[in-house]
Amino acid sequence: MNNSILVIDDDATFNSVLVRAMQRRDLGARGATTPEDALAQATSAPPERVVLDLNLGGSSGLALIPQLLALNPDCRIVVLTGYASIATAVDAIKLGAVQYLAKPVELEAILAAFADAEGPDTDCIPSDEPLSVDRLEWEHIQRVLHENDGNISATARALKMHRRTLQRKLAKRPVKH
Repeated sequence: MNNSILVIDDDATFNSVLVRAMQRRDLGARGATTPEDALAQATSAPPERVVLDLNLGGSSGLALIPQLLALNPDCRIVVLTGYASIATAVDAIKLGAVQYLAKPVELEAILAAFADAEGPDTDCIPSDEPLSVDRLEWEHIQRVLHENDGNISATARALKMHRRTLQRKLAKRPVKH
């Protein structure tokens, strides 16, 4: 299990590029594009570290965290996402991930997250600047979406918003703070 890294991302191109970049650094990396493949690989050879995409073909990657930690309690998991939100970041850390990074992300940032021996960064100092209204809206939508298990229709009803409007808002990249 020395230096074993399992990259779990449903984007096959991103997955293979990241695995190759890690292998060029002599890290024992392998990739999985589905939750089933990831669990099969982790069961046969539990990884020391995991790079886990939050969205795996429409299902939440967070569901894999407890299963991966059951196979190797010392496994360090870094969650990646294209749509970062405070709600999912908190959930990822509560489930046992050591870090939560927004895509696009550099390999150096992923390796630094693994190298952080103290686990999650608990010394974060919140900004004195309040979040923008657009950012607050994004965070609220993400929280309600998470409460509805990713169901767009249920989320739109809960937000009293037309489903298409919600889909347009979700298709956009998250706004900066």
